[in-house]
Order: sequence, then structure tokens, then C-alpha cells
Amino acid sequence: MPKHYRPTGKKKEGNAARYMTRSQALKHLQVNLNLFRRLCIVKGIFPREPKKKIKGNHHTYYHVKDIAFLMHEPLLEKFREIKTYQKKVKKAKAKKNEELARLLLTRQPTYKLDRLIRERYPTFIDALRDLDDCLTMVHLFAVLPASDRENLEVKRVHNCRRLTHEWQAYISRSHALRKVFVSVKGIYYQAEIEGQKITWLTPHAIQQVFTNDVDFGVLLTFLEFYETLLAFINFKLYHSLNVKYPPILDSRLEALAADLYALSRYIDASSRGMAVEPKVDASFSSQSNDREESELRLAQLQHQLPSSEPGALMHLVADNNKEVEEDEETRVCKSLFKDLKFFLSREVPRESLQLVITAFGGMVSWEGEGAPFKEDDESITHHIIDKPSAGHLYLSRVYVQPQWIYDCVNARIILPTEKYLVGRIPPPHLSPFVDNEAEGYVPDYAETIKRLQAAARNEVLPLPGVGKEDLEDPQNLLYAGVMSRAEEAEAAKNKKKMAAQEKQYHEELKMEINGSKDVVAPVVAEGEGEESVPDAMQIAQEDADMPKVLMSRKKRKLYDAMKISQSRKRSGVEIIEQRKKRLNDTQPSS
Repeated sequence: MPKHYRPTGKKKEGNAARYMTRSQALKHLQVNLNLFRRLCIVKGIFPREPKKKIKGNHHTYYHVKDIAFLMHEPLLEKFREIKTYQKKVKKAKAKKNEELARLLLTRQPTYKLDRLIRERYPTFIDALRDLDDCLTMVHLFAVLPASDRENLEVKRVHNCRRLTHEWQAYISRSHALRKVFVSVKGIYYQAEIEGQKITWLTPHAIQQVFTNDVDFGVLLTFLEFYETLLAFINFKLYHSLNVKYPPILDSRLEALAADLYALSRYIDASSRGMAVEPKVDASFSSQSNDREESELRLAQLQHQLPSSEPGALMHLVADNNKEVEEDEETRVCKSLFKDLKFFLSREVPRESLQLVITAFGGMVSWEGEGAPFKEDDESITHHIIDKPSAGHLYLSRVYVQPQWIYDCVNARIILPTEKYLVGRIPPPHLSPFVDNEAEGYVPDYAETIKRLQAAARNEVLPLPGVGKEDLEDPQNLLYAGVMSRAEEAEAAKNKKKMAAQEKQYHEELKMEINGSKDVVAPVVAEGEGEESVPDAMQIAQEDADMPKVLMSRKKRKLYDAMKISQSRKRSGVEIIEQRKKRLNDTQPSS
């Protein structure tokens, strides 16, 4: 009898009992592949990789407990109900009964994913940790055109745009933005909310084109779940500011595509309304319906704000959340662009700059109706423009390129504007997500920014090879050169002496093993000391390799992989330095 023989009817064991293939799961649940994918996406179930694949390597495996989890999902019965109802509609259309088909479409059953959000994310912090992909996808579909071929409706695109504007309004209101980087793919943002760093990517404001190599059916399923998740998070964040959600926007600003500004005004009006709420309730105490009363109160508060009030954009700190303690980084971000007014030309990315400037305490306006202030306002300090303008130039403001805003935000200081003036080639846009020290290469402009940051904090940067403790004693700086040379000469002399003695010891040991009684004269000459240095280096190399010999095979492979990664990093740095050297050599000649 074979060792692994299992009689007929005996219970399965091992991986055969713990995992099943996708085709087995479809038969077990009695659903098609599309419905199975939708269930797995909204429930957060993903394929597994068992150590031993019973059915072969060409199958996709799922855990048996996950499939049992899907089998008892109420959403599965709702999907079956919708499928049965769609057959009724199809049958009515086949019988040319348009009235019955229209009636059935109005009564079509629907479903919500609210329960799944609470099930997958028991706490608010769990939802924030899983927000990166959600924000990236919702921002992507907010700029896509509606398409019947891809089953992307206009209503869904508008909903994505509304959710993104609500999220951006909270980020700018709470001054939670920390990093911004403009790349070829789009604009990367990083915010910090309740100690969680959230990074997302927004596409550039250009016409997007659908591609045939992307399955939009799967993406739309993810989008359906992410829309619900982002709505939950916006609800929680807005209530933390004592602001009602969903917001009621000014229809005029909404029609002028100034949604972010309209949301800012709404948050301002709501935060001011908290202080006058008892008076408003007393004036409308005769109203019997609470919902009508709240809508009238919000409408009255919105009419109290002038349509072009300059300070209504992000001056919300003094009116709300006095009791919330802000950390040091939030205070720095909130006051970076304080008392600065910016005006955006029409060729610059308006939504991105509006979010960044307001999140760091500045006031911003733009060309067109619904703007907070006009272009001829004398209090404007900076005019953001991307190409030379033939129009009227104001001497009271500085005309800079948009990159200046992003570099100031990443450096946390107001950088000099000479390199960012219109018509000049700006300095390289450095990524704040890269650790230059860890990469082994620090760009020149990063060193310049570091010196400017130290000057802004009234600090003195140490010279290369000099520690901060040396700055406290001026005598150390005075004698640093002499002492370092003397110590270096003494160390070299001791090294030669030790190498000579070690070589003499090895020769005596070798002669003792061979049985020779000759006495080796001590080597003291300087020339022989120099020849013994390579032997000392070889011994040091052997001592360095000794721990590697004692490692296990797994740790040794990991160590070799680390060394290979470090060598690749060094080679990459050398390539960058060679390119930089060639560029510097060609610049004077041109």
C-alpha cells in the first residue's frame, strides 16, 4: 500500500483540505466569474499561495475559510435577487411591453456597502491606513470622461469629483499636507492625519484617453467600494471639525467650477454658525420641521458672507477647534505662507496650487468669475505664471513659476525667487520622498536648501570633518588642522610598526613548525614596514570575512544580496557624478 494512499470517502487532510482552486470555488458558490470577482473585491478576499499546490501551479488557490465566508454573505443573495429581477426586465422588453419594463426599472432592488466598510475597518485608524489606493483611484476617475463603452456614467464621475474636493477642503482646512512632488505620472501628495501618513497620486489636468489593455470592469468594482469608504472618512473628518456632512455648496460657485473655494466658504460658514447657533434656533423656534430649520440656517449663514470675500478662503483657525492642540509641524505648515497673497494665471494647475497654498496658510485667487479678489489688487505679493506675459506688469508683486510654491513647501522655508523668475530655467525639482543620505548622493541644490534652512533657524552648519561639539569650543577649530595632521602621522607610524611585528611573529611561528632554530631578526627598517602593510590589510580582510564564514546559508545569501544592492547603489551614484562632471565641463565652453 502506498504511503499517501487515502481510501475512498476518507476526510481530506493538509493543503487539500485548507485550499481550493478558483473553479472549485465557483462551483461551490454557484456564481459566475464576474460575480465572484466582485464579491472578492468588496469583501477583501485575495488568492493564497500554498506551499504545496495540489492541483498544479497553473491554478489560483483560495482558502476554504474565505470561500465559506463568502457563502454566508448577505450581499450574495442580493446579487442573485438583482440578477433575477433583470431577467424580468429583459422578458418585459422582449414582449414589447415598454410600460412594464419602465416600471420595473424604477423598482429595481439596490444594495449598499456600508456594512462591509464597518466590517473591514473596525476603527477609524484602520480606514486611514488603507486610504492610499482609494484616494489615487477616486482622483483618477474624477478626471476621466464619461464613456458608455466602459460603462462609466456621468453621475459617477461627478461623485468622484465631489469626494475629492471634499477631501482636499479638509486637508487645506486642517493644514495636514506635508509633501508635494510633481512628476511625469502626476502630482504626489502626502498628508498626516491622526498620526497616519497618507500618500496619493493625482493625474495632470489633461485629456485622458481610455486604453484597451485595462479591465475597467474590475476597476469600477474597486471604485464602487472606494467611493463608499471615502464618503465614510469624509463624514468622520467633517464631524471632527463640527461641520455638517454632506456640505451644501453655493450654486453660483459650483457652476463656475470653484468647488474647492465653495467648500472652504461652507466650512467657514458652518464654523461661524456654531457660535451663533442658539440665536438662530430662537429666531426659528416656530418651525416644526428640524430639517427645514437647519437648511434655512445654513442658507442664512452663507448669505452673510460676501461673494468675493478675500479672507473667507482658509481663515478658519481662529473660529473653530480652539481646544485642539497642534503639533510643531502643523504650526510651521500653517504659517509658511502667512500674510502672502497669490494670484494664479490661467495656464498653471489651479486646483493643485489652490490646495497647496491654502494648506500652508496663504490666500489665493485666479482669473475668472467667483475669484476672491481681482488681478489688480495691490496687496498681491506673488503672481504665479508659467510663461512670459505681454500684459500689464505690477511692480508691487513678484512673478514666479509654479515650482517655487512646491519647493518652498518641501523645504518649509520661503526660498529666494531669483532662480524661479519667469523665463529662467528653474533649479531641479527634488523629491521629498527620497532620503539623499541613505541613497549616498546629495544634489547640489539640496545642499543649498540645507544651508538656507540653517540660516532661517539661525544655526551654523559644521564644516566637513568637524562635529557639532567642535563648534562649542573655538580652540578646537583653531588647532583642528595641526592636530589632525599630527594624529594622522602618528597613526600611520603605529600601523607600520604593528604590521612589522605581526610579520615577524608569523615567520617565527612558521620556522618553529618546520623545526628550524634560526632566530629571525626583528624588522625595524621603514622600507620593510611599508612592504608589510599589504599583509596587514590581508589579515584585516580575513578577520572581516570570518563572521561571514560562521553565518548560516540563509543569512549568508541575505548578506550577499545586501552587498549587491549597496554596490548597485554606489555604481548608480558614480554614473550620476560622471554625468554631472561632463555637464559641468560642457557648460563653460558653450
